[in-house]
Formats: sequence, structure tokens, C-alpha cells
Amino acid sequence: MPRGDKSAYTDKQERKADHIAEGYEKRGVSEKEAERRAWATVNKDDGGGKKSGLGRGKSTGHPAARKGGRKGGAAAAARPEADRSAAARKGWETRRRKAAH
Repeated sequence: MPRGDKSAYTDKQERKADHIAEGYEKRGVSEKEAERRAWATVNKDDGGGKKSGLGRGKSTGHPAARKGGRKGGAAAAARPEADRSAAARKGWETRRRKAAH
């Protein structure tokens, strides 16, 4: 099988790659680069294309898509409460000032 051949991928993986590529294209990434990133993401999520054989299929989850929820807020939680509070006050003042204009 030559490099770049997508015959080993399942229909679900192909749909997943199409959907990811579409999202990249909406954000202004070229079609070729979006396609490359999409397949890289599918490979990262699912460990590449599926091989034949009984019991070798793994569930196709969305690990890359879920990572943000786990990691979110970790940096802020590591900062002292006084710093977080000051940042919150500063943000509130900025929003209040902009709303007045």
C-alpha cells in the first residue's frame, strides 16, 4: 500500500477527517493543509487506519477534541487568589467602560 493511501480507514474515520478539514478551511487554512491536519488528527485519535482481523477494531472516540475540557483552567488555578481576583476586577472594569461608549 503506497504512502497516502486511505483504503485502510473506516467510513467513520473518513467522515471525521472531512469534518475536521472543513473546520480548518472555515478558519482560512488552505485546502491541502487542512486535509493534512485532518488526517493527522484522525491518526492521533484512532492510531491510524484499521487493520483486518477479529477483535482488532478499537472504539473511535474523540480524545483530541476532549483534551481542552480537561486542561482548561489549570493555569489560572495555579495562580494566587489575589492575582485571579485582580484580573477579574480589571476585566470587569474594561467591560463596564466599553459598554458605556
